[in-house]
Amino acid sequence: MVRTSWCGTKIFRLAAASSHLGYCRLGRSLCSHTATMLPNTGRLAGCTLFITGASRGIGKAIALKAARDGANVVIAAKTADPHPKLPGTIYTAAAEIEAVGGRALSCIVDVRDEKQVSDAVEKAVSTFGGIDILVNNASAISLTNTVDTPMKKVDLMMGINTRGTYLTSKVCIPHLKRSKVAHILNLSPPLNLNPVWFKNHCAYTIAKYGMSMCVLGMAEEFKGEIAVNALWPKTGIHTAAMDMLGGSGVEKQCRTADIMADAAYSILTKPKSYTGNFVIDEELLRTEGIKDFDVYAVSPGHPLLPDFFLDESPDVVTSKLEELGGEKPTSKVQSPVEDTFKAIGKSINEEAVKSVQGIYQFLLSGAEPGTWYMDLKNDKGAVGKGEPSVKADVVMSLDSEDFVKMFTGKLKPTMAFMGGKLKIKGNMALAMKLEALMGRLNSKL
Repeated sequence: MVRTSWCGTKIFRLAAASSHLGYCRLGRSLCSHTATMLPNTGRLAGCTLFITGASRGIGKAIALKAARDGANVVIAAKTADPHPKLPGTIYTAAAEIEAVGGRALSCIVDVRDEKQVSDAVEKAVSTFGGIDILVNNASAISLTNTVDTPMKKVDLMMGINTRGTYLTSKVCIPHLKRSKVAHILNLSPPLNLNPVWFKNHCAYTIAKYGMSMCVLGMAEEFKGEIAVNALWPKTGIHTAAMDMLGGSGVEKQCRTADIMADAAYSILTKPKSYTGNFVIDEELLRTEGIKDFDVYAVSPGHPLLPDFFLDESPDVVTSKLEELGGEKPTSKVQSPVEDTFKAIGKSINEEAVKSVQGIYQFLLSGAEPGTWYMDLKNDKGAVGKGEPSVKADVVMSLDSEDFVKMFTGKLKPTMAFMGGKLKIKGNMALAMKLEALMGRLNSKL
């Protein structure tokens, strides 16, 4: 069977040769916003991309970037029907892809299911004539420690992140070998063995690093045939998943998915010899001549949340947190923790209790060790020293100084958790609700 994909050598070279013309059409005189970002060159015209988890977020952003070149995109994701909390389906993503000039194929795929993956790949090949690029974007996350991570969630993360990446790559590789382009791109981090990234969410780290080890192994195994690389963001990226993890207001500390799409585009338009790399989005785009990164910020000028896995030592994490955390509590206050709880007690009301519906326990260490609670489930709410009268829904363990910083707006709970300063047990959804409440309390404390 002769391949009919438009990514044949002649068409690809023609697109590459005309890339300068494409750039001129996107020049500053016509679109200054686009000119500050990596321009489309037309080099992916006719190429077929198989992208897992492309119904929303970073996966969809990469799909749209390629579609603007006229690429074919296979949307391999689970969401066929609208989700009550997460936007987008494989069909709405397809409509967006076609609206910007691409061709789309929607496939219902759970990457843990070998038959679903194989059927989707076969359908992609029969529809577009082959597969040129695979983007392993699908991922599951649970930022919980070993004892508090149910095996069902462990299996989910291992199944989607590591096994799903391996399986999808395995099924696509025979077709990628026939392509002149031949790229696999995994959305996974560099293999940083700093224990700080294991101690609070060991299962997630293992599962995510499994994707990275696929890069390490497959890049060597298929050298000269298929380029295999990893891409990871330097900062938090605003997606629906980030909203769920970070709570209300976290988007101000993030960049948009466009920066990952631009970095992915840069990688996927490189030759096969560019392989085995663990790429950080900002670092790559700087080499492409991008200087103004505010264009990618949700709130330009606002301090950005550093992403997981990129520090060199726990001290680096601490220093990053301190940079964004503000000054330490003034020494004029005799008992910052007690005063903070008093202020919280005066600020909470029936509305807060109605919206939160949770009981929190704080195990504080450091200068002011002790146990405190916050009842936002019963009556008008209450705070106090000691354990609550009923079992807490959420238990937070942290230094007393960091507790004061969190409730006075000088340290984001998300950042404290990422840096290992805050440990959380219990209902993570209620933990995120508390962060949203903190934002409303800050002005009163």
